[in-house]
Amino acid sequence: MVEIRKDYFTEKLSITLPDRGLKPGQSIPQKPEKCNYCAGNEEMTPPADLVLVKKGDTLLKQTDSEDDVVKNWSVRIFLSKNPTVTANAPPSYSDPPHYSEPAVGYHYVLVATPKHDQPFSKIDIEQWTNILASLQDKVRWLYSQKGVSYVLVYANSEKDGAPTAVHPSIQIVTTPRVPPAVEEEADTVQSSLNDLGICPMCQVVATETGGPRQILATDFFISFSPWVSTHPYEFWIYPKRHMTSILKLSQKEMMDLALMLRSTLGGMSRALDTQTFVMVFHSSSEKKTTKQIHWHIEVYPRKGPPGGLELGGGVFVNDVTPETAAQLLGASARKELAQLVGIK
Repeated sequence: MVEIRKDYFTEKLSITLPDRGLKPGQSIPQKPEKCNYCAGNEEMTPPADLVLVKKGDTLLKQTDSEDDVVKNWSVRIFLSKNPTVTANAPPSYSDPPHYSEPAVGYHYVLVATPKHDQPFSKIDIEQWTNILASLQDKVRWLYSQKGVSYVLVYANSEKDGAPTAVHPSIQIVTTPRVPPAVEEEADTVQSSLNDLGICPMCQVVATETGGPRQILATDFFISFSPWVSTHPYEFWIYPKRHMTSILKLSQKEMMDLALMLRSTLGGMSRALDTQTFVMVFHSSSEKKTTKQIHWHIEVYPRKGPPGGLELGGGVFVNDVTPETAAQLLGASARKELAQLVGIK
């Protein structure tokens, strides 16, 4: 049974997925002959309930049917064949210290491009804008559904040297409670707003703007290496104005964020010679209106598995200072930005 389990003493959560992992003696599956997400292989996935198709200068929102799939698409969104949560979890609860609850929710996949060999760092600004617009649409719909407390958006990019090349895609997973990391941020923001009338995240944006950890600034966004970086070359992207969710993005801000994502991910790829990273969107819950955060994106280039200090003590070891990371990533991201602006 898919369920959410809570730690004995803390707010740490674990979603258990029975029989999903490799068994002792099993090897990693070989690269499949076909990619489920590539254009032309639409029949290998569930029918898409949101398909973005470009017709001339117009973007059309369409849906697949059981007998007919939409071709020549720009973005596709469909239910995952291997969901982390499920809409059909039985209503079973258990008491502490072995507390568990059903992992009820939706798990969608957004295919970011029809091109298998186009990494996130090479997706153009127009396509990034299409991705963000599709995300907005799906996230808004999910928050209208019963039992959805939070919509988590994340991407696990291609792993260097993996036996299977990963088609660029974004996971959209709903949970029946706000994840602990977001809840902790919301508590901090709410406490500061109550006591001082100031959003601490707005203060961070003001402090890091123009400083030694800034990577890149556009009209509406800033990217920087955080003061406490848990991973080498980690960086965050924040809107300059106080904004609680991706749902609040205007069209101009969405296009500017597309430029920021293309420039920083392209710069990271150029500087570090890797396409391997995790990207997570931290937003306020549209269902939990009493506690809000300043929404942002966190990007973690992958270095390797965590060690003892990380796993056992929650203390992260980073062998690259945020200032050094910002200097390297900033120089590379500015080159990307200059080329992109020059193309326009």
